[in-house]
Amino acid sequence: MKPIDPKDIKPFENKHGIDARKVYSKEDAEIIQMNLTPGQTLIKHVTPVDVIFYVVEGSGQVLIGDETIDAQKGQFVESPKNIIHSLSNTGTENFVVLVIKTPKP
Repeated sequence: MKPIDPKDIKPFENKHGIDARKVYSKEDAEIIQMNLTPGQTLIKHVTPVDVIFYVVEGSGQVLIGDETIDAQKGQFVESPKNIIHSLSNTGTENFVVLVIKTPKP
């Protein structure tokens, strides 16, 4: 076992145009690090599994259903499966978020 450094993982192409790196992917869970630059928004979408967002750096807004949450470094935000959600960087620094999906979609 060795530590995983997201900087060593190549970003994957995604329909959202966001720098996204899959840091963990097993049958029971998936973790993706998303790096949103100032003003960048993850397109509203639905995921068929529960999602937990963990803010690693910066601050921004997390939309869950019709509720908008101001999220800051160190905070978790839960998004139940099949509910529309989105991330927006409303700050002046990068908004780095771990997207934890369980189980893996």
